[in-house]
Amino acid sequence: MPPRLYIDQPLRTDSHLVLPPGAARHVQVLRLQPGAPLTLFDGAGGEWQALVTTMGRSDVTVQVGAHAEVNRELALQVTIALGMPANERMDGVVEKATELGVAAIQPLMCERSVLRLQGDRATKKVAHWQGVAQAACEQSGRTRVPRIEPVRTLAEWLRGLPADAAPGDAGAGARFVLSLRDVQPLYASLDAASACGALICVSDPEGGLTDAEEAQARRAGFVPLSLGPRVLRADTAPLALLAHLALRALAA
Repeated sequence: MPPRLYIDQPLRTDSHLVLPPGAARHVQVLRLQPGAPLTLFDGAGGEWQALVTTMGRSDVTVQVGAHAEVNRELALQVTIALGMPANERMDGVVEKATELGVAAIQPLMCERSVLRLQGDRATKKVAHWQGVAQAACEQSGRTRVPRIEPVRTLAEWLRGLPADAAPGDAGAGARFVLSLRDVQPLYASLDAASACGALICVSDPEGGLTDAEEAQARRAGFVPLSLGPRVLRADTAPLALLAHLALRALAA
């Protein structure tokens, strides 16, 4: 299978393209030669076949070939608003959530969050996570790269949501908060989400959401949803939900 590369600019059939530095380094590390095939995608949907035409010391030029209408996305647009786990676990969540089909990830700081990011540090982390998502798309065959939104506090993010977008609203998607408290049946809730085509789910940090935070989410229209009686880690719960949604789509 030819290497897949994400190109952060519009691609066009029958054009010559000088690969951006990151993609060029990838080709050089693989020691590809002129005539070697590549698969390129720009995040707008579909992918292009391409051939390496020249290999320089730092520049790599390719000829962009035919476009293929490839769709490997989930039918349900899923946004995960995640209380960021500490250490390198957030990298793992971004990578695996991308493989499982997430459409967007909203990193959150909650009252019990261990990882707290602001200013330049937050901006750099988001850029890093966007790169992790791009690499996961290259590996997994996806042609649309999930958006990694700027870091926000839970309260700030909830205040910015449309006030009139209740669960089941086709414009905003169904809203859920993963919870061990009073919860709705999993399958009935997800049936409602599938009907409107989009889902936004709040997943808590290591220490969980406080009672006040969950109450605030409920007032914003988020319905409590359980993944079972066991307490899952902050980096496990959103992936369990996405895996369930992906497998459920295959069975539909």
